[in-house]
This record gives sequence, C-alpha cells and structure tokens, in this order.
Amino acid sequence: MAPRPRILVAEDDPDVLKMLEHVLRTLGDVETVTNGRDALGRAQVERPDVVVTDVMMPQMDGLTLAKEMKQDPKLSTVPVVMLTAKTGPRDVIAGINAGARFYLTKPFKTEELIAKVRKALGLAAS
Repeated sequence: MAPRPRILVAEDDPDVLKMLEHVLRTLGDVETVTNGRDALGRAQVERPDVVVTDVMMPQMDGLTLAKEMKQDPKLSTVPVVMLTAKTGPRDVIAGINAGARFYLTKPFKTEELIAKVRKALGLAAS
C-alpha cells in the first residue's frame, strides 16, 4: 500500500486551520502550522506532497513562502495551493507569479478545495 500523501497546511486563523485539517485528512496526513516561516521549516525537514497556505499570515506570508519554496531545489516541485481573502486580479496574479499552482479565494467551497488539492497531488477525481 502506498504511503498517504503529506499535506502541510499554513493558516493563522485557528478555526479555519481546524476546518482545513478536518477536510484534508480524507486526502492524506495533515500537518498544520500557523505561519509561513514554520511552514518553510517543516517542509525543509520533511518534504510535503502539497502545501496549502493562507496568504496573509504573521512572520512570513504565503507569497514569500511560495517564492522561498521555488528557490529551494528540494521543494521547487511541491505544489502550492493558496487560500486568501484577497480577491483582486492583481492578487491572483501575484499568487500565481509567486508559485501557486492554485489560488482559492475565501470563503471557498470545501468541494473546490478538495478538488484542487487532489489535482495538486495528481489524484484522479473521485
């Protein structure tokens, strides 16, 4: 049996973090952190299969996290799914330019999040 995918979630809102952990647990093993700096540190120690990150967080935001990951040869191919309340076209472009594979705006539909994470993991739609 193949190991379960590793999903790293970075989100500073405790309620959203708990919901994301609950929802994404169906797809793999979920590890949670509350800022981008901790996410980068955890990813460097144990490479995740996908990173789901908020954009606006303390210490290091999701855009910087994605950029740092793209510059790290070990993490450059890890897909990043960004979640944010920033919905403007410039914000979406900034997220994609930073390295996000997918960009979801809050509030998001749980089914849409699961579909994007499944795609990022290379899993067929169920």
